[in-house]
Amino acid sequence: MIPLPVPEEVIDRSGIAPRIELLLPIGVRARQLLVRTLLLGMLLVLADRRPAFLTEVHQALTQLPEAGQRRLGVLAQRKTGPHLLTCRQTERTFGLAADALAKDQPDGLPSGRLQRICNDLLEASIPDEFKHASTALAVDWTDMETFSRPPPRGTSDCAGPEASWGHRSGGGPGQDSELFFGSCLSAATMMREEHGPPVPELTRRMTACSCCHDPARGLVPVLTAMPGDGIPPGDILADSGYAHRDAEAWAIPLRAAGAQLVQDLHPSDRGPQGTHHGAIIANGNLYCPATPRTLLELGPLARDATPDQAGAHDRQTAETARCKLGKITSDDEDGYHRVMCPAAMGKIRCPLRPASMRLDRNRPEILTPPGHPPACCTQQTITVPPEVAGRGRDRPYGRPPAQIPACGTTALGSYLG
Repeated sequence: MIPLPVPEEVIDRSGIAPRIELLLPIGVRARQLLVRTLLLGMLLVLADRRPAFLTEVHQALTQLPEAGQRRLGVLAQRKTGPHLLTCRQTERTFGLAADALAKDQPDGLPSGRLQRICNDLLEASIPDEFKHASTALAVDWTDMETFSRPPPRGTSDCAGPEASWGHRSGGGPGQDSELFFGSCLSAATMMREEHGPPVPELTRRMTACSCCHDPARGLVPVLTAMPGDGIPPGDILADSGYAHRDAEAWAIPLRAAGAQLVQDLHPSDRGPQGTHHGAIIANGNLYCPATPRTLLELGPLARDATPDQAGAHDRQTAETARCKLGKITSDDEDGYHRVMCPAAMGKIRCPLRPASMRLDRNRPEILTPPGHPPACCTQQTITVPPEVAGRGRDRPYGRPPAQIPACGTTALGSYLG
C-alpha cells in the first residue's frame, strides 16, 4: 500500500473535496464520513489494485492505524463511546456525491461538473517537474463492464441504467470477439515527444461514456479543453480505431485546437482511395498521379521485422514522401488548405514542370507523365477540402482506385526533407 500522505497530497492539491462538499445537502446531524476521506479510501483501493467496490473502500479506511482513523473521522468519539465507520455511512456519502455530480437527465455521458472534477484530480497527480516535460499524449479506450446485471430481454430496467451493450474484440491468440454490458473508458497518457527525453507514462485525462456513444467523440471535448488549462496541445498518438472516424468527429476539432495527429490508418483506408483534381488520395494524403502503385500500397512494418527489412521499408517510405503534394498553408476555419505539386516544390523532376528538370539528378524523375495532365499538374496549387483526407474505401472521392493511372518513376536518392 502506498504511504497515506501521498494520496492525501493529491486530493488536497486538486481542491475537489471542498467543492464537492458544498454541493451536498446539510443534515441535522453532521456526517461522519467527509468527501475528502471517501476520496482517500477510493484512491487507496485503486492503488492497492483491489476491486472498486464500496465495501473495499470501507475496509481500506477501517484498516488504517488508529491515529489515522481518528484524524480522518473514520473512528469518531460519541457520547456512547468510539464509533467506527459503517458500510451504510460509506454508501450514504458516496450516493450524495454521485447524485450531486450527475446530470438531471442521464444520457450516458459525464456531466461537465464531474468531468472537471476528474480532470483536476488527474492533473494534481502529476508532479510539478513533469507537467511541462511533454505535450505528446497516447490515447485509447477499453471496455469497462458495469456492476449491474443486464436488463431482462425486452426491458431496460437494471441497476446500471446508463450502461449499454458494447462489442469488444480480442487482440491476442485465442481471444474471441464478444459482447459486454457496460461503458467505454478513454484515457490520455503522457509520453515522450519525438526525439525528446523519456517521461513517465502518467494519465493526464480520462473520461467514460456509455457504449451507445462513440468513445472518440466523447474524448474530443476533454482534449480540446486542455489549452484552457494551460496545457498546449502536441502530438496525439492513436490507433486505427480513431483514424477510421469521420473527420468532423476526431481529426478536425483536434487540429483546430492545435494538436498534431500521429495515428495508424485503418486497413480500409490504406492505399489508393480515389483522386482529387488528378492527385491520388492515399493514406490520408495527396500524391502525384505518376507515383508508382507499389509505393502507394506500402503497408506498415511488421512487428518482428529485421533491421534490414526496417531499412528497406524506411527507404520506400522516403521515396513515397517525395511524391506527396506539399501542404503550403494551414487549415482555415472550415478545414480547407492548399497543397503544391512535388515537382514545383523541388522534390522530384518532371517534364511537365520544366524548372524541375534543372534540378540535380539525386531526385526521382517522372519518366512517363500523364498524357492529359490533370489540374494538380497544371495549376500551381490546389485546394483540399477537409473531407478528402478522411475519405475511406466506403466513401470514394473522385475516380475509383481502379482508374488510377500506373506510371513509373526512377529513384536515385533518399528523401531527407
